[in-house]
Amino acid sequence: MIVLTIVFSSFYGKDDKSFPVYILTGRLLYTFFANATKAATKSIRSNASMIKKVYVPKYIYPVSSVISSYVIFLISLIVLVGVSLVLGVYPTIHIIHAIIPLAVLFFMALGVGMCLATLAVFFRDMEYLWGVALMLIMYSSAIFYNPEKIIKNGYGWILQINPLYACIVNFRSAVFGAAIETDYMLYSMAFASVTLIIGIFAFYKQQDKFILHI
Repeated sequence: MIVLTIVFSSFYGKDDKSFPVYILTGRLLYTFFANATKAATKSIRSNASMIKKVYVPKYIYPVSSVISSYVIFLISLIVLVGVSLVLGVYPTIHIIHAIIPLAVLFFMALGVGMCLATLAVFFRDMEYLWGVALMLIMYSSAIFYNPEKIIKNGYGWILQINPLYACIVNFRSAVFGAAIETDYMLYSMAFASVTLIIGIFAFYKQQDKFILHI
């Protein structure tokens, strides 16, 4: 947070004392999404020896990976609370709305994780390709820059199609005492629902074939 504040403060405003909170809200959500999906992607292959010896419902592995990352993420929010209070960003009634993007983010990570866990069994390079994709997602999530400049330059559509950015925007709104944006909320909910359904269906249809490829 400190490094990003020093390097990228000029993108947002050097006189804005709340800029570290702005960075931290985006960074924490992105870090959870990245860690959860990467762990889920490797969950089947990394537990191959266990899967071959003991019968356990295979969905346990990606689900437990996402839940584990989510618990760590929730604990890390304590740091956000401390930084916010120190820098004068105090909670308002809108902080209750933070529950919505946090819940959507969990199911989004679970849905994407289930899809990736299935694909990674058959395509070994998926985890490396996903690492590259996560870098692109990070830069299109407005974690450390002002999105208004991107929108003015005609590249706002990149942010608008990023469901993670939608979660970050609404979480930031709740933290900074503003109402969440309904359009972003509905879009992120729709994306999370669709990916979760696809992920569960694909995993269920292919799980019996995992043993042949791990």
